[in-house]
Amino acid sequence: MEKKKKTAVSFAKNFLDNDRYWMQYKRADLKAPFTKRVLQFKIELPEILPLIWRRILVPSNYNFWDLHIAIQDSMGWLDTKEHCFEITSGKKMSRLGVSDFDEEGRHIVFPGWEIPLLCYFDDLGVTAKYLYDFKDSWWHSVQLEGYIFKDKSIKYPVCIGGERACPLEDCGGTQGYYEVLRILSDPQNENHYKLKSWIGKEWDSEKFDLHDIKIGDSLRRWKKQFMED
Repeated sequence: MEKKKKTAVSFAKNFLDNDRYWMQYKRADLKAPFTKRVLQFKIELPEILPLIWRRILVPSNYNFWDLHIAIQDSMGWLDTKEHCFEITSGKKMSRLGVSDFDEEGRHIVFPGWEIPLLCYFDDLGVTAKYLYDFKDSWWHSVQLEGYIFKDKSIKYPVCIGGERACPLEDCGGTQGYYEVLRILSDPQNENHYKLKSWIGKEWDSEKFDLHDIKIGDSLRRWKKQFMED
């Protein structure tokens, strides 16, 4: 496939008269061949073995907020913590997520809902880091695997594959997750039944059921989080 030319990204700040940041939700204005294609991503938690991963298909006009929601719902996270993408274009690394500024008013994190995926995921194999929960530090690898022709019988976005259950929220990151597995595997451990009671009987670290995954409406979630009082 012929390489596309890199798309310049403008991060001009937008303010209203009262100095409030103007919340713009943008999706890409697609041109051929992307009008008939979706993007295939593989999401991995590389610090955990055996690997926990998902494969998803998302519309080509999606922005980084849309991808955030697709990752959350396909992995099984609850979307109650901070998130951020780190992605490099040329020699510059950008952080995309919920807009944040330094003391001088310069962007530290650019608003993901303003930036189409194709501005950065402009070639196969491009990989970003995705951080969920700045305390527990769940680092994900997000790789663009393909530009796939749309199937009219499929409603996108959709998860098409994966293995193993999502880690538990608030379990203490990777090391805490391994400690949870160690305790659960040992009925003689003094915390075994207390932990099972907290987790619930249904949770199984090896369980993955594709039919259980439902990816929500990302625009609706954005409006609920940022536009509703």
